[in-house]
Amino acid sequence: MDVDAPPIIPLEIRRPTGTYRLSDFDIHRTLGTGSFGRVHLVRSKHNLRFYAIKVLSKEKIVRMKQVSHTRNEQMMLQAVQHPFIINLWGTFQDSTNLYMVMDFVPGGELFTLLRRSNRFPDPVAKFYAAEVALALNYLHNLDIIYRDLKPENILLNFDGHIKIADFGFAKYCNNTAWTLCGTPDYLAPEIIGNARYNKSVDWYALGVLIYEMLSGLPPFHEPDASPVVLYEKIAQGPTCIRWPAFNTNATDLILKFMERDPSKRYGNLRHGAGDVFAHPWFREVDWERLKNREITAPYLPRISGAGDASAFEKYPEDNIATAAYGVSSADEFGDMFPDFEYTSHGL
Repeated sequence: MDVDAPPIIPLEIRRPTGTYRLSDFDIHRTLGTGSFGRVHLVRSKHNLRFYAIKVLSKEKIVRMKQVSHTRNEQMMLQAVQHPFIINLWGTFQDSTNLYMVMDFVPGGELFTLLRRSNRFPDPVAKFYAAEVALALNYLHNLDIIYRDLKPENILLNFDGHIKIADFGFAKYCNNTAWTLCGTPDYLAPEIIGNARYNKSVDWYALGVLIYEMLSGLPPFHEPDASPVVLYEKIAQGPTCIRWPAFNTNATDLILKFMERDPSKRYGNLRHGAGDVFAHPWFREVDWERLKNREITAPYLPRISGAGDASAFEKYPEDNIATAAYGVSSADEFGDMFPDFEYTSHGL
């Protein structure tokens, strides 16, 4: 659904973005695929650094009514600069596609590590949860609601610290929102109830994430069940969760995050994120050292060198699609993405 109005966002652009064109890069391989296109590992011909370029089909974005989400993603990423959030270096467009030049984060998805590990020991889950909490607090202080927290959107950098990626559902929100969007297992009850909601839906999702990291699956997960069954359980709340033998402080924090009533939810009370940082489960976390990446990560990705993308799944390369990148043709959608620089000429 793309019912939010076109973005008018009073956010300061914090990141100076460069001017790029496709001819600045050599495309190496596909890192991921999605509804609108692909993410490629590329190497700059100028500074020889590796980047990830997200290529999005304008025609598909328009057809699936995702124009404002796409523009929001670009604006949000230009407005943020945080050690645990992916960097957007620049954007451009040609006749058929939009291009977003971002960090290449070589450690792959937290999801992959979690599936390989089955579940994380308490200190490991706490490390990743603490870094996510710092990133969410930063976004919320800018009045940005993230709305898509899940292990697939948390990438691991070469040093094992996180980078939150995929801001397609992020939105400037200084009050409330009401669009139904996100990943079913991670949706707060007020979202599925079509009620107005605020930034506290991100804290709810962090509760789901902590549970999934500690147990291996989200709390309401039902294999092969319809979303209706899942939504009924979410609406019912944590009373129908089966609890493994977690650390009691972890269970307490999950319950405080997954509180059905947003006005009683941790992160949304009078002290805001202060309550989260002061919770007993995080007692031994040195938040300042963590933010400065001075604490060694529990898992260091095995990376053979710059440009090693072995942590990412292998995808069949669509050479026909990449051959069409940058080809000049009629463009009926160019004016719908005014913030993406037009560099189709002289590619």
